[in-house]
Amino acid sequence: MRRIRLRTLLLLINLLILALPLAGIWFLRLYESALIRQTEAELVAQAAMLAGAYKIERQILVDAGNLPPEPETGAGAAPLLPDAPANRTTWLDLAEDPVLPPAPDPVSSATPALALAAAVGAAVTPVLREAQPVTLAAMRIVDRRGIVTATTGDDLGASLAGLDEIRRALAGEPVSTLRRYGETPPGLTGGFTLRAALRVYVASPVLVDGRVVAAILLSRTPRDLAHAIYGRRLDIAVMTALLLATGLFLALAVSRLVTRPLGLVVAQAQRAAAGETGIVTPLARPGPRELAELSEAVTRMAAILERRADYIRSFAAHVSHEFKTPLAGAKGALELLEDHGAGMDESERRHFISVVGASLDRLDLLVRRLVDLARADMMRQGRAAPRPIAASLEALAIRYRARGLTVRITPTTAQTVLTDDALEMMLGSLLDNVLRHAGSGAAAAITAEQAADRLALIVTDDGPGVPAADAARIFEPFFTTARAQGGTGLGLPIVRAIAAALGGTVELMSGAGRGAAFEIRLPNPPTA
Repeated sequence: MRRIRLRTLLLLINLLILALPLAGIWFLRLYESALIRQTEAELVAQAAMLAGAYKIERQILVDAGNLPPEPETGAGAAPLLPDAPANRTTWLDLAEDPVLPPAPDPVSSATPALALAAAVGAAVTPVLREAQPVTLAAMRIVDRRGIVTATTGDDLGASLAGLDEIRRALAGEPVSTLRRYGETPPGLTGGFTLRAALRVYVASPVLVDGRVVAAILLSRTPRDLAHAIYGRRLDIAVMTALLLATGLFLALAVSRLVTRPLGLVVAQAQRAAAGETGIVTPLARPGPRELAELSEAVTRMAAILERRADYIRSFAAHVSHEFKTPLAGAKGALELLEDHGAGMDESERRHFISVVGASLDRLDLLVRRLVDLARADMMRQGRAAPRPIAASLEALAIRYRARGLTVRITPTTAQTVLTDDALEMMLGSLLDNVLRHAGSGAAAAITAEQAADRLALIVTDDGPGVPAADAARIFEPFFTTARAQGGTGLGLPIVRAIAAALGGTVELMSGAGRGAAFEIRLPNPPTA
């Protein structure tokens, strides 16, 4: 099966990640919210300018004495606001603010506008109509009863009192809202889309001496996202090209950082698989952390496999040597019996038969010990409920007392999750060594000590001990000084293999005086 190259995969991933922000401009409405907020800010600024112009014109008319000001008290007076409105800020957000239905049309009003408000409206109407082609906003000014006194449309004298924005503005509250937009006013140009589905409304109160005397209502469609992007198409094209170049560069750089070290690791592994030794080493420049860890892990694995291969070759040579002696003895004895058996007396025939039997017994013992060693190498510590170890130790001592070895068990409350089979293989191998080296009249002692993190099993004897010259080799397979007594040199390697498989150690204790002393340390495993 053809697999995609990592370099191609990384390139595709980087290009996909690069394309996501560009596609997000079209599918997400973040930029649209920015355009709406920009439109709102422009309308707020325009409303502030119109409010200032309105108050100036109003004061001019009042000072001229042609029209009286609106009453400040009594019926028809504007309410006095307790606090001046705070500075106006923009806050519309397309993702959070509701979109209201289209604004209702102004309704005819039988009530005329207030005289002063109507005069001020007539004075500022030329300003509204002059600014409208530039601002592209629909502008209306209403008196404090909601009657339109100035407009860029044809609704002069109509009532907007039913519009929520006007009601809130006449109560002294600056308002910004989003409404759905129906018909498009004709003839507006200047880069703003007139097919937009939304319209921004801004209503601001006009305050004089803390009283609302009028309200200004501005509305405009925000710039359409497509038109906004089209207006910056050259900048966006340059940015896109830069992003693509950057993405391509990053993809190639990451590809080199990843594929080159991987290629070196693969090459080392292939040479190791071809039989070369010592070829797998940590990379000098592995690149990312994961590749450094991979290189180190492969190096450790190769070293372990090489050591295992060396061990197997050495072990095979030892097994061949150990098996060769009894096989040669049995074969020679059988050949002599076959060639000269008829001329031998009974004692000679029994001697050669006993040689064959002893050789077969030796082979049987070697096979059983090799099986024990294989089981020890494969042993793993599982989860089980801890149990007292004293009963298992006492049962082991009874079996060896029957074979002539005095075994003393130090009273203990230690607990273990090891099976009796595992204990038998470890401690039995040590007690067998005592029998072979010290004889059946020897004595041994087993002590179990438990701490928070480990279990220690100490086996001591009163035998001749381990010569200093042999101490460094006693854990080597097939090394034994009691071959004549039936030693195989596999007992201590079995103990070490079991301890290692369970995460522990076994050591010959120094300074123990007469005899030998071994300490097995095993970690306390997690319980079931």
